Amino acid sequence: MLYQLYEAQRSLMEPFADFAQAASKLYGQGAVFGQTPLAQRMAAGYDLLYRLGKDYEKPGFDIKTVKVDGDDVVIQEVVEIEKPFCQLRRFKRFTDEPHTLQTLKSQPVVLIVAPLSGHYATLLRDTVRTMLQDHKVYVTDWVNARLVPLSEGEFHLDDYINYVQEFIRHLQAEYGHCHVISVCQPTVPVLAAVSLMASRGEKIPLSLTMMGGPIDARKSPTAVNNLAMNKSYEWFENNVIYRVPEGFPGVGRRVYPGFLQHTGFVAMNPDRHASSHYDYFKDLIKGDDASAEAHRKFYDEYNAVLDMDADYYLDTIRTVFQDFKLVNGTWEVKSPEGVLERVRPQDIHSTGLLTIEGELDDISGSGQTRAAHELCTGVSAAHQQHYEVKGAGHYGIFSGRRWRERVYPEVKAFIAAHDQPQKRAERSSVTAEDTVKAAAAAKRPAVARKSAPARRTRGAAR
Repeated sequence: MLYQLYEAQRSLMEPFADFAQAASKLYGQGAVFGQTPLAQRMAAGYDLLYRLGKDYEKPGFDIKTVKVDGDDVVIQEVVEIEKPFCQLRRFKRFTDEPHTLQTLKSQPVVLIVAPLSGHYATLLRDTVRTMLQDHKVYVTDWVNARLVPLSEGEFHLDDYINYVQEFIRHLQAEYGHCHVISVCQPTVPVLAAVSLMASRGEKIPLSLTMMGGPIDARKSPTAVNNLAMNKSYEWFENNVIYRVPEGFPGVGRRVYPGFLQHTGFVAMNPDRHASSHYDYFKDLIKGDDASAEAHRKFYDEYNAVLDMDADYYLDTIRTVFQDFKLVNGTWEVKSPEGVLERVRPQDIHSTGLLTIEGELDDISGSGQTRAAHELCTGVSAAHQQHYEVKGAGHYGIFSGRRWRERVYPEVKAFIAAHDQPQKRAERSSVTAEDTVKAAAAAKRPAVARKSAPARRTRGAAR
């Protein structure tokens, strides 16, 4: 019933929000009541009421042009693959300058796997815009589950992983190779997807960049981790899962509603949000249009949330935050053919691994993303790198000034350094085949081997 009550409340609030918007314009500068006493305060107050009561729909990426080699390059969004729960979206670049066109053709191909954790993929708008300067960029654009009819079936964490593999194969078929960047939640399923491809002997991405994700949520647990770890699976199933009400294509589908996720986001820092809205009110009164517009852009994104399919959400709670199946080596994923396959990160070879963490990240704690290096023992130490962003919180590692000025140069350099296929590295994982070979080798004279170089760790201070 909670979802139905929420929708009823939203429907009741809609005319009041529309009234507040109209009233704000009536008291605005140059409008009918714009010259009356306290008009500016009235306009600001009604504008704030409008933004607090309005319904926030999915925003667009709105990336029209980017600079490449000093030239403006036009961006066109194209949906390359459309799945029931996700679109593979390409940001195609156009130019008439011959030298710029040659540059575009030679740049690396990058798949950015956006999080499916309550917000839309547009949360990575700054990530995409910056990457487009030096890369061919694709992004996973996840669909609001309440818009997916029941006839499309269920969506599990296994399906997420199979989607990622299909997208990687598509880019490899198109370009011969690709790089993958995962931000926050998808670090775990992306690592699983690539691990399974490596175990099958498939071609895998040239590099993996993992940013602020819960590879091992046991390390430095945050408030988000603690909630998922301290409540039982049954508690989540009984308390946060609801069916989509009438009026949506996905009516009847079991989901974790976006409005619950949004409430949780706000509850983490209620004072900060209250102060932000009050500052917005004061900026409107002062006529500080730049600050007011920055507030609008942030909350247009922050307040736009999507529903997650219940099976996917509950799978993630159990697999990532309760059973820790990835780090315990007990995770089995069902392929599209229905075959269960064990996730073995140690089977990943011949790829680069870059992990990035924010020093002040309050969503994925220190060491959680870096744990990927402990699992990917088949990747040579020379091709592993960790980067901690001093002074950055969770969003700062993929959006804003720190991302553009400090993180992106590291990511760009790492991708460039791994844009050519490596020779297959020696396997370090132990299998039955390895045991037989070791027994045979023991009968022969020992051969001295060089020790592996230490893994590189880089901090924000260069």
